Amino acid sequence: MFSLCVRDHMMIAHSFRGAVFGPAQRLHGATYVVDLEFRRPELDGDNLVVDIGLASQALRGVLAEFDYSNLDDAPALAGQNTTTEFLAREVWRRMAARIAAGELGEGARGITSLRVVLRESHLAWAAYEADLPGL
Repeated sequence: MFSLCVRDHMMIAHSFRGAVFGPAQRLHGATYVVDLEFRRPELDGDNLVVDIGLASQALRGVLAEFDYSNLDDAPALAGQNTTTEFLAREVWRRMAARIAAGELGEGARGITSLRVVLRESHLAWAAYEADLPGL
């Protein structure tokens, strides 16, 4: 299995509902370092996993939807505790949609899975990975 990873970051504000979250129930901020790994069993005709420039642009586009915003105010996330785990899956979901729409080029249709890692700090992170539906 081949893989290629691109990295970016986003800064968000949010709050959580539920006693399990303690003081994080109050509005607070987080800066996430986001790693997005593309995987495929064989390289494309240019010996690439995916075009790194297009991958970086697509990740920036996904993160721009969250960056510098209060996630509590985002209609698409209404009613959700936007935990690191939840956001990792949401980034995965939005990137999968961009791949399916052809934003990463025809060569990206050979990508079989994605892994998204959101790092809150050097001590804590969460990830989501799954196979992509056949493109």
